[in-house]
Amino acid sequence: MANLKPGWRRVKFGEVVRLNKETCKNPAAEGIDRYIGLEHLEPGDLRIRSWGDVSDGTTFTNRVRPGQVLFGKRRAYQRKVAVADFDAVCSGDIYVFESTNPDRLLPDLLPFLCQTDSFFEYAVGTSAGSLSPRTNWTSLAEYEFALPPMEEQRRLAILFHSLVAERSALTGSLLLAHQLEKSFVRESLDAMASKHSPRPLAEGCLRITDGTHQPPKFTDSGVPFFLVKTISGGRVDWSHTNYVSEGTYLELTRRVRPRRGDVLYTAVGATYGVGLYVDFDERFVFQRHIAHIIPNRDILLGEYIALFLNSPIGKRQSDKNAIGSAQPTVTLRSLCGFTLPFPPLEQQERLVAQAMSLRQSSHALTNRLAASDAIRHAVLNGHMT
Repeated sequence: MANLKPGWRRVKFGEVVRLNKETCKNPAAEGIDRYIGLEHLEPGDLRIRSWGDVSDGTTFTNRVRPGQVLFGKRRAYQRKVAVADFDAVCSGDIYVFESTNPDRLLPDLLPFLCQTDSFFEYAVGTSAGSLSPRTNWTSLAEYEFALPPMEEQRRLAILFHSLVAERSALTGSLLLAHQLEKSFVRESLDAMASKHSPRPLAEGCLRITDGTHQPPKFTDSGVPFFLVKTISGGRVDWSHTNYVSEGTYLELTRRVRPRRGDVLYTAVGATYGVGLYVDFDERFVFQRHIAHIIPNRDILLGEYIALFLNSPIGKRQSDKNAIGSAQPTVTLRSLCGFTLPFPPLEQQERLVAQAMSLRQSSHALTNRLAASDAIRHAVLNGHMT
């Protein structure tokens, strides 16, 4: 065991943290109008940004008061920790923690202690159950950590809260950037539609087809085979691909071969309605649940088509045409009939360039957020172990 700094001491979690067991049988009668489930806690975010309404009905009875720390005991690997800033009741799968003595463990430091890697690893290691593992208070109470003196606790709390504030500001800016891009594209398409009557997508394409219907034999390496989840995030996730041999690739692309400038579209499943512009030259093949749009580049740009499909206007057409509930599907016939304005190519190019500029701002904020999270993680685990 490493030597402790002067003034620091080794303690057990249960010595300085209390599991709050207060209950509330009738929340509405006590003026409580919100409840918190595990689904309302976001990994890595100490702020509770969503909740349920007690008036809609709830069986939760665990009482939550402002300032208390919530910890998701079911599937602890999801790293769900939050600080309550309102009165509520919460799920039985959420532990409610508070400091036993504010003069020994600063309450402001408790949520950060619960966010350390070592605490999560301990919680996961003491969880029981296969399908839905849960940790238990008896085990968590035995978790040991180095407790700094109060002066150091106050300094660390200020540092950690400043990092949280930075993350919150970046998250808010990123949300606004996404909203700005969506609003800009929607308003631009509306303006174009007022000057150029929308026409069926098929009129501006050489072909709209789908991926292979032939179940291929996968290999450990070779040519990437795209699944819906490969592109469902609006970009290519190369970690979610299978592979086929060179011979299988040539066989599967005998009918049509995807190339740079084409557009892919998720036509089946929970993530239907996502368009992806192919801006790379790597060879690939894909499953039949992905539609393949080959634009007539003298009429429509692939970037413009993808922008339209991912816009609120395109999403509405996807939702309107999707059939089935268990496995929503946008048929090729429906996709061919999607309507959009056909402005001159130079206007399409200008819209795409402006939208990409806004998207670059979002990417920059995303990178800053990732860097901020990395710093917070390093600082947190470097001081609270």
